[in-house]
Amino acid sequence: MMQLIQPDENHLLKLMGWFTNEKELKDWSGPHIRYPLHFSLFIEDIKINSVSSFMLVSAKAELLAFGQYYQRLNRCHLGRLVVNPQFRGQGVAAQLMQQLSQLGLAEFGLTECSLFVLEHNVSAIKAYEKYGFVVANYPEEIPLTNCLYMVKS
Repeated sequence: MMQLIQPDENHLLKLMGWFTNEKELKDWSGPHIRYPLHFSLFIEDIKINSVSSFMLVSAKAELLAFGQYYQRLNRCHLGRLVVNPQFRGQGVAAQLMQQLSQLGLAEFGLTECSLFVLEHNVSAIKAYEKYGFVVANYPEEIPLTNCLYMVKS
């Protein structure tokens, strides 16, 4: 049984360790995150205090994944989704998306979800498509090059 919990300082320190270089970090969080990582800047950069943020944990309290959601363009927008490298390829991403979507859609009273993903992040795109996301046109200019907008009804 996997469940979402509010991340504490220890969880967030472990999350920082899931990124081994600046490229991995920026692929995950976007260009505005500062590197090298420092805890207080990391917390500020990922907006932990202003965006709904959760760790997905196993029944054994293993940290499986992290994700956030907020309302964007009348959709529940999923952001900063990442699976612990030790648990990739085991269906964790689908559980993360399912639980975050369920919470966010209920909180905002919406029926669709969205997310951004970089074109070269093939494994993430496959996981999102498997869960039902499809590439869609974004109504504004996306400030990041090679970035796809995906939605799920």
